[in-house]
Amino acid sequence: MDLQELYQELILDHNRQPRNRGVLECGGHEADGYNPLCGDRVHVTVELDGDVIKDIRFEGSGCAISTASASIMSEAVKGKTLTEAKYLFEQFITLVTEGPEAVDDPEDLGKLAAFAGVGKYPARVKCATLAWHTLTSALKGEEDTVTTE
Repeated sequence: MDLQELYQELILDHNRQPRNRGVLECGGHEADGYNPLCGDRVHVTVELDGDVIKDIRFEGSGCAISTASASIMSEAVKGKTLTEAKYLFEQFITLVTEGPEAVDDPEDLGKLAAFAGVGKYPARVKCATLAWHTLTSALKGEEDTVTTE
C-alpha cells in the first residue's frame, strides 16, 4: 500500500468513525461554520484549562473531507496549548494551499499530513479547512457563523 492509499484510508476511517463527535455541555467556547459551496456545517465546542485545550468536540454534517478533517483536528489539538494549536492551524492551511514542501516540518502534522493532496482540488480545500476556521473563531469568542466564502 503506498502512502497516498494509506492517507485515503485514514480519511475514510475518520469519516466513518469520527473521533470527538458531540457537544461539550460546559465547553465555554463554541462556534458554527458553514460552507455554502457544498453545504458542510460544523459546530465546534472547546473547553480550556488555562491556555491548554482540555477537550474539544464537533458535530455537524458534511462530506468525507470535512468530517475527517474535523475529527483529525480534534485529536491533533486536544492537550495542546493555544500557541501550539495556532501553529498547527497555520501549518495545516499551508499544507492544503501550498503543498507539503511549504510546511516547516511535515512530521509536526502527524495524521493531518493525510490532507496533502487536497490542494489539487481547490473546492475541497474549503471542506478541509472549515473546522479549523471554526475552531479559531470559537477560541476568539466570535459569534458570527464562519463561512468559507
